[in-house]
Formats: sequence, structure tokens, C-alpha cells
Amino acid sequence: MKKIEAVIKPFKAEPVREALMAAGVEGMTLSEVKGFGRQKGHSEIYRGTEYTVDFLPKIKFEIVIADDRAQRAVEAILEKAKTGKIGDGKIFVTEVEEAVRIRTGERGAEAL
Repeated sequence: MKKIEAVIKPFKAEPVREALMAAGVEGMTLSEVKGFGRQKGHSEIYRGTEYTVDFLPKIKFEIVIADDRAQRAVEAILEKAKTGKIGDGKIFVTEVEEAVRIRTGERGAEAL
């Protein structure tokens, strides 16, 4: 099993969700997060005072999926999240040792 974590721009959340569903992803977790990478935030003026926004709003998808379906999910995210501009985000893929469905006690791929 693989865990896919994707941090993307907020306005891309719905297209990415739809693409993941079309790619056969049956479950996912979505969180509103804040962060920055190379873009290092930006400056804004509020009531005449300039201040720096260090952490920008992002959306984080978390998906645990069978190994043979992981690449398809990554490609779906790439296709729908990319704008070609700085701050598009990152995708991280890691190995999952075990998954357990709390309700039934099922383990491994059956728990997904």
C-alpha cells in the first residue's frame, strides 16, 4: 500500500477530487493547511499597513491506496493541480506498513 499526500492550491481542490474519483480512488482525507515553499509568502496591505503573509493557504489530500493504483492517482493529481506557476504544490508518496479498519478489524488492503 502507498500513502499519497498532495499539497495544492485551494482553487484546485474540486478538480483534483473529481479526477481522483474518476481514477478509482474510493476514499480520501482533505485538510485546509497553511505553508510555504520557495515562494516564501507575500506582502499585503491591510488598513494602510503592510505586513508579510508567511504561510499561504493550501489544501492537503491524503490517500492510502493499493500499490498498483498509486501511479494512476498521482497522475490524476498532477494533471488537475498544475497551473505552471510557482506554488502549485507537492506530491509525496510513501510506503504504508499496515492499515486497520476500526469497525471490523480488517487489515491490509481489505481495510481500504
